[in-house]
Amino acid sequence: MIEITKNVYYVGVNDRNKAKFEGLWPLPNGVTYNSYLIDDEKVILVETVEADFFIQFIENIREVIGDRKIDYLIVHHMEPDHSGSMALLKKYYPDIQVIGNKKTFDMMSGFYGIKKNVIEVKDRETLQLGKHNFEFFMTPMVHWPETMMTLYKGEESVLFTGDAFGCFGALNGGFIDKDINIEPYWSEMRRYYSNIVGKYGIPVQNALKKLASEHFDYICTTHGPIWNECAEKVVNLYDKMSKYETEPGLVICYGTMYGNTERMAEQIARAASLAGVKNIVMYNISKTHHSYIISDIFRYRGLILGAPTYNNGLYHEMEVLLSEIANRDIKNRYFGWFGSYSWASRAVHAIGEWNDKRAHFEKVGEPVEMRQALDEATKTECWRLGREMAAKLLKDN
Repeated sequence: MIEITKNVYYVGVNDRNKAKFEGLWPLPNGVTYNSYLIDDEKVILVETVEADFFIQFIENIREVIGDRKIDYLIVHHMEPDHSGSMALLKKYYPDIQVIGNKKTFDMMSGFYGIKKNVIEVKDRETLQLGKHNFEFFMTPMVHWPETMMTLYKGEESVLFTGDAFGCFGALNGGFIDKDINIEPYWSEMRRYYSNIVGKYGIPVQNALKKLASEHFDYICTTHGPIWNECAEKVVNLYDKMSKYETEPGLVICYGTMYGNTERMAEQIARAASLAGVKNIVMYNISKTHHSYIISDIFRYRGLILGAPTYNNGLYHEMEVLLSEIANRDIKNRYFGWFGSYSWASRAVHAIGEWNDKRAHFEKVGEPVEMRQALDEATKTECWRLGREMAAKLLKDN
């Protein structure tokens, strides 16, 4: 039995077996599906878990309340990793009343055919369930249209946030930030945000403004640790990421078939380093999963991309990465690019065209194009690009 604060219990589960979250994002350290139980005058369940973990989930619930009934289920987000156990839960607790918003119930009917015993709440509405008040905040598009949050006003205030403020990574024995080593979770929070929530910076800002005047002692998200001592830091990190704010540094991503384009990237990085840029990360886009690359693109101000021409077009993995970057509406980046070809030039033009039409990043220097292999003239151009990017980044400091 895991008590977070008086009458509030953790009843979620760890998933250490899934290889990729949503079939897309690698989970080297697993993930949690967090659910919470408020055992007071009324019994209130907050979220369910993925259906594969239902037996463990029910055991966790019964450890807290035994054979008593659950009066209410609060649903903040209808993605099946959180709502997947709803239909099974109704079989155990047929009279349970589901609290959500209008869009919640549209999805609940479509996913699970559940239409009865529902209580619709609206933005800033307050319900008294038993001894305590629950206030509801609509947070649409963080990151689905039906998402919302709930502030439970018990002896300590608890903010239940759905996917907001979540991160990848299973929990290894402890559940609250003050009881565990939280350092590994910061990078996974950034990767989680940038890949899943990152497109929705404006809705995140709108949600943060709603919460700005509220006090809460705990943030209970659906993935990752429960935030208590670090709650303010977590909110500040989301604020920064949703404004597309950056740290000084440079991301260099390249595709390469036989190592020649990689040699260009190495020259650019060396020039930027000697010019004074300390935070430089380099990625071979065919080797590293793009979720890690996008996480660092969210983190650092400078971005340089390079790839060879392939089949008279752009190298496939770079084409995919460009689409992923543009789809997240990332803003306020310095951008340079380079490319190579053997007999027909295309890559450099394609990357520049992408920036003009989709990304609209601030261009730094002139793109570098290499025919076949690195020579002294191309090396000089690579160094120029690296130095010009460094000058731009260092000027900001």
